[in-house]
Amino acid sequence: MSEHAAGTDTTLGTSPGVAPPRSVVLLGIVGLALLVLPLVALTFRTRWSRAGELLTDPMVLQALRLSLTTSLGALALSTLLGVPLALLFARVEFPGKPFVRALAVLPMVLPPVVGGVGLLAAFGRRGLIGGPLEQLTGLTVPFTPAATVLAATFVAMPFLVVTVESGLRLLDHRLEDAAATLGADRWTILRRIVLPLLTPSLAAGMALAWARALGEFGATITFAGNLPGRTQTMPLAVFLELERNPDAAYLLSFLLLAVSVAVLVGLRGRFLTTS
Repeated sequence: MSEHAAGTDTTLGTSPGVAPPRSVVLLGIVGLALLVLPLVALTFRTRWSRAGELLTDPMVLQALRLSLTTSLGALALSTLLGVPLALLFARVEFPGKPFVRALAVLPMVLPPVVGGVGLLAAFGRRGLIGGPLEQLTGLTVPFTPAATVLAATFVAMPFLVVTVESGLRLLDHRLEDAAATLGADRWTILRRIVLPLLTPSLAAGMALAWARALGEFGATITFAGNLPGRTQTMPLAVFLELERNPDAAYLLSFLLLAVSVAVLVGLRGRFLTTS
């Protein structure tokens, strides 16, 4: 059998394995088209001649500003709580840990609308926490800007937790053991050794969490509503504009697409390599 038929890469001296049958390759191409064509179509349907007009529309600017503040707030909260949670899962053993971890990362696969209903059950005016909170302080969370941050954090933080936890498990523990032997306390080891070594994983997790928070829709509209200038983020604005102004919807969608592509390009060295 020739090297070409066997799928051998003579240039690199490595073999990717035997090439699949042509019918399988064809199905793969169809799958690629299914994923790529909507993105290409979105690019072509965007009316760039109206970009200046649409991007200066007060509604668009409000949604963009709220999306940025919400996603950055969710990123800060996800980092503040997610890194300690990843450390807990990676370094501490406790009963029921696999079950607890599964619950913590469940929002990654949970329908966002279900997450929004859960947030209402927890933080609504009659919720487990929201009811007592309103009685004690008079504060309500649902349908406020704080609710948009909380909803985005709920769906985004698991991405940071999983990424950081994976990075923690790959660290060389011998450096930490050596520091402990020399008398370093836990805070010093965490601050001077663990966190610097964890920087690539932390940066990747933060990027993923921010992108997920920026694109959040289901939990936000369920828990925070779609109030222009108050809780209407860009994904909600896209949904609204698709009914009355498709040109604006296409442009806003392209902006979100560009952000997602930028995040993937930024992560290519860590997560998108094929070797």
